[in-house]
Amino acid sequence: MPGDTLNINNKAVAQNTYDAIVIGSGISGGWAAKELTEKGLKVLMLERGRPLEHVKDYKTANNDPWQFEHRGKTTAEQKKNYPVIHRGWAAYEPIMQYWTNEVDSPYVEVKPFTWWRAYQMGGRSVLWGRQSYRWSDLDFEANLKDGIAIDWPIRYKDLAPWYDHVEKFAGISGSAEGLAHLPDGHFLPPMDLNCVEKDVSARIKDFYKDQRHLIIGRVANLTQAIPGRTQCQFRNRCWEGCPFGGYFSTQSSTLPAALATGNLTVRPWSIVTKIIYDKDTQKAKGVEILDAETNKTYEFYSKIVFLNASALNSAWVLMNSATDVWPDGLGSSSGELAHNIMDHHYNLGASGTVEGYEDKYYYGRRANGFYIPRFANMQGDKRDYLRGFGYQGSASRGNWNHDVAELSVGTDFKEALTEPGGWTIGATGFGEILPYHENKISLDKEKKDKWGLPVLAMDAIIRDNELKMRKDIISELKAMFEASGVKNVTTYDQGHAIGHGIHEMGTARMGNDAKTSVLNANNQVWDAKNVFVTDGAAMTSSACQNPSLTYMALTARAADFAFDELKKGNI
Repeated sequence: MPGDTLNINNKAVAQNTYDAIVIGSGISGGWAAKELTEKGLKVLMLERGRPLEHVKDYKTANNDPWQFEHRGKTTAEQKKNYPVIHRGWAAYEPIMQYWTNEVDSPYVEVKPFTWWRAYQMGGRSVLWGRQSYRWSDLDFEANLKDGIAIDWPIRYKDLAPWYDHVEKFAGISGSAEGLAHLPDGHFLPPMDLNCVEKDVSARIKDFYKDQRHLIIGRVANLTQAIPGRTQCQFRNRCWEGCPFGGYFSTQSSTLPAALATGNLTVRPWSIVTKIIYDKDTQKAKGVEILDAETNKTYEFYSKIVFLNASALNSAWVLMNSATDVWPDGLGSSSGELAHNIMDHHYNLGASGTVEGYEDKYYYGRRANGFYIPRFANMQGDKRDYLRGFGYQGSASRGNWNHDVAELSVGTDFKEALTEPGGWTIGATGFGEILPYHENKISLDKEKKDKWGLPVLAMDAIIRDNELKMRKDIISELKAMFEASGVKNVTTYDQGHAIGHGIHEMGTARMGNDAKTSVLNANNQVWDAKNVFVTDGAAMTSSACQNPSLTYMALTARAADFAFDELKKGNI
């Protein structure tokens, strides 16, 4: 309605019709807004949560440790309102403001499912781990070669120029390694491995005859300043929001670029309840929203819609749309909408001590670690399961809590505290989950959220293939550490509920055939060609690398295609 949409500069827009609507403001939504506005389209970006302004709203980012009221711990009230967040490491005082209140926004667990959400401007782009790896044809061809699910409709060559495009703008630091299965990219200078990591890397490379590699992580943290953003300060407080813009987020990167065009309108507190489908044109004509503050309903209209609400919420929007045509929602004609849920399984790994480096230390708090790329089921290696895994970890000196003889006091005790402890090294595995049709979500018929909307019911588990892989993840890491001289190696496996990896994928997969997929090769919904889905929902398989860089590339590619099709009058 006139006057009800909010411009970021508080200027009222004259109408509720736009060239494009972007649903969601996270990593992929931010990219959609940037690309479409820079092409000259008038874009409305809808965010279901609160506004979150760069720098100003990073409330704790410059606090000293003693300024945190609870010294990093969460309160009893937070434990009640955020029970899922408290299942893992994300329940931490400085970042609780960013997580979604689970009492207001519940979901149903048919099977255990850990869903961490951030309903705010920028979504989880403020909170992500920033690890940024390209996929290769080892990943894009895997389903076809293994006879699993369906084939990807694209290959590496289709995304390579778009990986270049997004890396140059986002700022990815990393090292060129010449590995075919982990393609090099357009990198800023890499961060350094520390002395222990360098030595362990060299020993792994030598022991495994150059078939395994330990490299510095490829991360969306700047090692050189770029326009509008300062290089990483090595504070390692990224999750609190970076006042320097040292890492990629919607707030630091894509949103300022989109706003600079003068073509973007942003409306927070806007829960998209459905895409409005026109049966005559067989296209979407806009969206319906529920204002999260007033509970009023509004409609906005556009020529194209980009759905980037995150894998599960994007499926929720589709399931609630065009139900008079398809009872299971827009995009459900294949029977695959809301199925094939994937994640990366982890919560397992190994650690040990490293001797002989007591005279060595490092500078700063590097916001990155090492990465050991996949080596299983490739280059002649064959396992009793499909696909593979990688590792992420680091080496460091002790946190001033090493044993002090007889817990002495006085001068000896004080002098002991001025010396760091011994070196340790550890890593966790990230394994691929196959796209099982049986892993699905649905709309729960009973439970509603704060706004009276139906919530999702999660029915997804890791299966035999992943359980076999987990045994290898532990045994291979232990063997690599021991081969490189690490002592006292211990392992752990805490189990994995899907969602905990925060890499939800697959609910509206891409494919070559409308009978077996929700989206085509250009991320268009088969049933409505002017609706594009480019977040994790679009993924046809999960690989074992962090997926966010691929979401960015898919989004930029689809936006370019959508603009061309719009110019041609095809959508």
